[in-house]
Amino acid sequence: MSAVLDKILRAGEGKKARELQKVVDAVNALSEDMAALSDEELRARSDDFRARLADGASLDDLQAETFAVAREAAWRVLRERPYDVQVFGGAALHGGNIAEMKTGEGKTLTSTMPVYLNALTGRGVHIVTVNEYLAKRDAAWMGRVHEFLGLTVGVVYSGQTKAEKRAAYACDITYGTNNEFGFDYLRDNMALEKAKQVQRGHHFALVDEVDSILVDEARTPLIISGPAEQSANLYEIFSRRIAPNLAKGEEGDQPGQATGDYVIDEAKRTVAVTEEGVAKVEKLLGIENMYESVNTPLIHHLNNALKAKELYKRDREYIVTDGEVQIVDENTGRVLAGRRYSEGLHQAIEAKEGVKIKDENQTLATITLQNYYRTYDKLAGMTGTAKTEEAEFLEIYSLGVVEVPTNRPIVRDDAADLIYKSEAAKFEAVATEIEERHAEGQPMLIGTTSVDKSETLSRLLIKRGVTHEVLNAKNHAREATIVSQAGRLKAVTVSTNMAGRGTDIVLGGNAEEVAKDRAREEVGTEATEEEYQAALTRHLDQLAPEFTEEAARVKDVGGLYVIGTERHESRRIDNQLRGRSGRQGDPGESRFFLSLEDDLMRLFNASAVDRIMSRLKIPDDVPIEHKWVSKAVANAQGQVESLNFDRRKNVLKYDDVMNEQRKVVYGQRQDLLDGNMEEVEDLASRYLSDTIAGLVDEHCPPGVYPEEWDLDGLSARLEQVYDHRYDFGAIDLERIDQNQLIEELHEDMLAVYEQRVEEVGGPDVMREIERRVILTVVDRKWREHLYEMDALRDGIGLRAVGQRDPLTEYQREAYDSFAAMMGGVKEEATTYFFRLPIKRAEEQAAASTDGEGRPQVTTATAAATASTAPAAAAVGAASSSRVAEAIPLQDRGDGARLSYRSGGGGGSSSYTAGDGASTTTDAQGREVEKRDDGSTVRKVAAGTTYTAEDKVGRNDPCPCGSGKKYKRCHGAVA
Repeated sequence: MSAVLDKILRAGEGKKARELQKVVDAVNALSEDMAALSDEELRARSDDFRARLADGASLDDLQAETFAVAREAAWRVLRERPYDVQVFGGAALHGGNIAEMKTGEGKTLTSTMPVYLNALTGRGVHIVTVNEYLAKRDAAWMGRVHEFLGLTVGVVYSGQTKAEKRAAYACDITYGTNNEFGFDYLRDNMALEKAKQVQRGHHFALVDEVDSILVDEARTPLIISGPAEQSANLYEIFSRRIAPNLAKGEEGDQPGQATGDYVIDEAKRTVAVTEEGVAKVEKLLGIENMYESVNTPLIHHLNNALKAKELYKRDREYIVTDGEVQIVDENTGRVLAGRRYSEGLHQAIEAKEGVKIKDENQTLATITLQNYYRTYDKLAGMTGTAKTEEAEFLEIYSLGVVEVPTNRPIVRDDAADLIYKSEAAKFEAVATEIEERHAEGQPMLIGTTSVDKSETLSRLLIKRGVTHEVLNAKNHAREATIVSQAGRLKAVTVSTNMAGRGTDIVLGGNAEEVAKDRAREEVGTEATEEEYQAALTRHLDQLAPEFTEEAARVKDVGGLYVIGTERHESRRIDNQLRGRSGRQGDPGESRFFLSLEDDLMRLFNASAVDRIMSRLKIPDDVPIEHKWVSKAVANAQGQVESLNFDRRKNVLKYDDVMNEQRKVVYGQRQDLLDGNMEEVEDLASRYLSDTIAGLVDEHCPPGVYPEEWDLDGLSARLEQVYDHRYDFGAIDLERIDQNQLIEELHEDMLAVYEQRVEEVGGPDVMREIERRVILTVVDRKWREHLYEMDALRDGIGLRAVGQRDPLTEYQREAYDSFAAMMGGVKEEATTYFFRLPIKRAEEQAAASTDGEGRPQVTTATAAATASTAPAAAAVGAASSSRVAEAIPLQDRGDGARLSYRSGGGGGSSSYTAGDGASTTTDAQGREVEKRDDGSTVRKVAAGTTYTAEDKVGRNDPCPCGSGKKYKRCHGAVA
């Protein structure tokens, strides 16, 4: 160890590496003491550590001891003792860094030490893996070490009940996937009760394959969505009738000189329609002007149809299985189950492929992975390839990258690239190389960039009689099994990119995987763990000599040979592929076979190479091997990496705007869920006072003489809010200012509110109603705000045409929109405090009661029941479930909306989705209802509707009767 570390210390890792080496030395000094402890004594150290933490000791104070304990426990439980380099890596992880550890160096075992230390706080540690298989595997594998030391271990995965997830998150250590942790966070921030939340905070996250999750997935936001009604017919028209009739052109040297109907920029993945293209589309659709406001959605459909046609190819970006379009991860080749392209693109692809078009969805909650992981107090990660992205990790996540030395030197031979003129010639050369090496018995792993290309190579190998396995998105079920045996003699595995990542390729094959299958087959699924482990040990002992001998033979023929059939956009992915060979000092080889028709070469100036090959009259099937070519490829990769980094930073800049707003909304929600009755009352009280202040400011603005105040409009609005007509005739306008008016009206509102509290059954009932009302209104307003922000984000780029910075414009408009949303939340919640229908005392005799005689609220009545029973009964009547039923606004799957009484003084009028009508949106994206007679209605005030045919102008009086212009009243929030 010392010789290896001396090298890295001399190389200048500097102060950080020297500090980590001190931890290694301290852990080694304690090893003998720990080995002398009995199992019970070793386990008891956990209680000792917890007690010392409670007494004020820091985690750093305990680092050496806890690492030594975890190291000894790993040896006793797994018969694996972390090497010094793994202790070095573990110390880097505890320090909140990314540990770059080469393939096969034991990242999973390395994690046990920092995870054990940080889990002792009792605040929870989240270990993030790239798929559920690895989450379950690692929890069962490394979980044995943690459980031996008295910690609890859980796993979260899709399909669990809330109770199961809550139990998993309550454990000291929780394993799960990137998506599961993120979506649980979003779902928790949509919950109406604390009891329905599953997570318990974000203390420390350790991310396995951190580059895949924090870089490759960074531009993919996590989105929880609900159905938004759209016409599937439009997708079919544009994808199957319009797009096929448009011709692709080329960008001209000057603006406006593009040819054809549209131009594609593959590097930026954008599409631009020319003037000729627009004219052709207008003719095909039979419309005069595509850019009229009524036709704006058509532009969106056209762009998506062209992207689906040109940029999203079957068996590359997606596959079609069982009549469904499924996205393929470009970095791993895995199917991204359940994931869909947003903003109608997925529907456009479905229309192109002729499969059933699923409903488009509206965003209900969203967050980018970048901002999700910033919610953790402490973050660390492990990967084999992080150094190339060190600047990004540092800038966005404040994560340093520590290169952990290998336990044994890497002896893999990385041969220079071979470049061919055509893709067909390249694949023939690859097939020939595989055939020759296969005859020698050398195992091979061949990486391709798409499902289509993996199958192309497979067909060539079948023709040559080479037995092989194909591992791609269509054959992912056996992934771990195939990869674990890819190091056996004569094994040929064709894989898309990094499929199988997380599973080591052991030379000679993985005896343990074979032994597991045989043991399970022998004892059956009903066997105890002890019976299974006994069978496993027996089969391992039987298989060991055979696999050891085969491993020696594989080393004799050169070890694992990795062939890349195309350079990836990122050097990091290429390094990951190469890194599958040469683990733990094993022999190995790697080489990339390229062609001028490869995507990377085609997009980034392969013409120069083509001219040289043509001038030298090099045949298609003869490669060139030159450092200039390798440099050209590296430059192309550098361009793409820079472009992708800029994209990720750009996404983050826009999401940072939303993230600040998200913090406010989610923080207020959590305060409501966590808060006691006094805190809820304080918030509701602020809503009352802010609503009064807002209304007065709107109708009686500062700087305006009192005799010019709009008291009639203010009176109408106040009556809408709390059903009480204030006598402005008693006010002496010559002696009152705005602040005094606010104070007078606030006192009046509070007097009415005190009566309201008594009506509903007392303060405790009212507090629960307030909590539910605020949560419900905030959630709905937030969803509407997200919808507006999606639309704003889509079109903000056009501001650059007017020489305005799109980001600055987005920040300004997003702030204005959010401020309006929060103001609307306060006024609407206040209105519901007063106007939520209740049953009068005389009605209660007819109301159903529970077993204790308390009024039972039902969804049908949608009313909070006033209680004349004693206070205890009143509290019982306000149980969470009943108040939830009283407020059906929250999205509970039935599409219901909150109803409340009209302010007109006569009867009541409710507005609930259903009852002979269906909810949809009009051309401007506003919510309307379709009536049985075909007309549409919109809600503009409590119980007030008007038909779409009424054509209310923006400057006309609002139909709600407020006296304000429509654009300043319900037109503003609609």
